[in-house]
Amino acid sequence: MFPVGGVDVMLFGSALAGAVFVLLALALRRRLGPTAWTLAGLLWTLVVIGMITLIPADGAPGVVPAATRLTTCSWDIGGPAPEGFWIFSGGQRLLNTVVFVPSGILLALIAVRWRSGWVTVPLGLGLLAAYSAGIEWTQLELARIDRACDVTDIIDNVTGAAIGVAIGLALAVVVRPWRSRR
Repeated sequence: MFPVGGVDVMLFGSALAGAVFVLLALALRRRLGPTAWTLAGLLWTLVVIGMITLIPADGAPGVVPAATRLTTCSWDIGGPAPEGFWIFSGGQRLLNTVVFVPSGILLALIAVRWRSGWVTVPLGLGLLAAYSAGIEWTQLELARIDRACDVTDIIDNVTGAAIGVAIGLALAVVVRPWRSRR
């Protein structure tokens, strides 16, 4: 049985992770300058994504019998996604997209700081895609968390990350993080 779950656990975990990453940013700000805050924000968004996708939404779900456990991810691209979501109203596909946008923005703002940004931005986007795939694989393997593996979620997550990267690249022109290169 998965011992914890529910929205309150997710919110508490997100706040606790936020406090830890604020301390990390404070520790790194001398070395990285404003990029310390961007890096801490990126890491925090990744932890929050992990919490909202891997912690059971309705509390500890109990035991999922092996006979009812899915053995593969759903390949029904764009298939039946429930209307609404357990925290916000609206389509689940939209929320799967939106949740990765902040990570994409922060990734782009960090990556353009270095001259190798033309390599690190696509590499970082690939890593966000791998993170999404890893979450879905974990949902498949850990049936007890009462989540389902769906390839559509990966597509939506990567779309959100790509939108975030595009926004981050546009913002980079305004905030010009390369000014603080050392």
